[in-house]
Amino acid sequence: MEPVRVAHLMSTHLLTLFAEQTLPIAEELMKLKRLRHIPVIDDAGRLVGLVSHRDLLRAQYSDLTGLDVDDRRRLESRVPVSSIMTVDVWTVHPDMLASKAGELLLDNRFGCLPVIDAEQRLIGVLTEADFLRFAIKALEIHDPK
Repeated sequence: MEPVRVAHLMSTHLLTLFAEQTLPIAEELMKLKRLRHIPVIDDAGRLVGLVSHRDLLRAQYSDLTGLDVDDRRRLESRVPVSSIMTVDVWTVHPDMLASKAGELLLDNRFGCLPVIDAEQRLIGVLTEADFLRFAIKALEIHDPK
């Protein structure tokens, strides 16, 4: 039996951001697509950072500021993704054993690991949900027919 690699599990239909895009764009994408992480790439498709839902929450203006919704939105529209993203992102390669990538996720409490090629270009994302989908398929093999 062939070992299971990151390439077998990773998601490849990705939504990404550019560093100059703004906080409200990231927020809308996450809401619409029900995402918790969005990779940030440069013009060549190389990974430069990652924006998480937690990053967005930290960067948003609180209701406690006394600002109305329009004022908060106006201020947030000036916040580039580059100022809120995580830049020291752990990554994996598609040929890595999926079990090792899973240990990285679990041990470090990461929600995702971007998958990059030899040129640092983003080619996928490995998430907890990818492992859950794999586990379900593996368990279905043992379901009664």
